[in-house]
Amino acid sequence: MVSTAPRSLPLTHALKEWQVAVNALEQGETIALLRKGGIRESGGTFTVAHDRALLYPTYEHQRSHLVKGQYVDAITPVESGWHPETVRLGSWAFMTDRFPVSDEATVAALLPFHIWNEAFVADRLKWKPNLPLDVLLLRVYTLPQPQIIPYEPTYGGCKSWLDLTQAIAQHPGFVNALADSLPVLEDADYRARRDEIRAIVS
Repeated sequence: MVSTAPRSLPLTHALKEWQVAVNALEQGETIALLRKGGIRESGGTFTVAHDRALLYPTYEHQRSHLVKGQYVDAITPVESGWHPETVRLGSWAFMTDRFPVSDEATVAALLPFHIWNEAFVADRLKWKPNLPLDVLLLRVYTLPQPQIIPYEPTYGGCKSWLDLTQAIAQHPGFVNALADSLPVLEDADYRARRDEIRAIVS
């Protein structure tokens, strides 16, 4: 069995990620994210604040030249500081694994398992080279109905984690949103992909 988190409790935590990456996770095209921390992270490093969180799509820092070819057209450039008036939350994820990786050969071997290209990976490795690149594996669940929430100024900035102003399970019409959510991948499919990545980083 693939480990899962309880799906009946209110969820206020959200993990910020490029909109194109969130879409790929929701479509089952990937289970992996790469992280090294943002400017406003505590200590400048990425930390796992929660093992489960809603997936919050961001737009400002998306760059089409840093993703693989099939994802280029999914990115619409926006001006610095731009944010949408509302945000669509369509899924949440349970983090099953976190691997710190520094070896270039290992990072290169992981290229087929995420949406980013060689340029992005090289840039991440060079930035703060004393810190490892975190590979996160996410078991993603889609909500029975996407929730549209208003953008709040506190949601902006270069940080990975957000605390939403209202829990999703307490929102009108979403009492059973987590309990009724469905996994993007079947257990066997997720386990197979996870085991492939584990074999590379072990």
